[in-house]
Amino acid sequence: MEKLFDVYVEIIDSVFVKGKLNDVNMISFTGKVKGKYFNGEVMGSGVDTQFIPKNAPALLSARYMLTGTDIDGNECRCFIENNGSFEKGFFPKIITDNPVLSDYEGAELKAEVVPKDNEVIISIYG
Repeated sequence: MEKLFDVYVEIIDSVFVKGKLNDVNMISFTGKVKGKYFNGEVMGSGVDTQFIPKNAPALLSARYMLTGTDIDGNECRCFIENNGSFEKGFFPKIITDNPVLSDYEGAELKAEVVPKDNEVIISIYG
């Protein structure tokens, strides 16, 4: 698989609830995007919802909108929904108004999520 782009996530805030059977952490974020096929930024803020069962691995689901330019310099937007876990991997979906990136809509994509201090780097592959 080829790397499409990296999202450099900057955490804004988080809210947490500790339940009897599960905990939930919601992290709002912004960030920049750099890559061969797309460069831009997170529009507004995205949210990563972490569903944390007491007796199983955490499940993560992030949703965010990107704005920027494609490999040819054309302006475009992309919506990303990235679901998965550190144990089983991350599997993003992309929806875009861009002809170059639209081939990845419905395709099997993978993501690598690497936490670093106050930043998280998400690499998306297609």
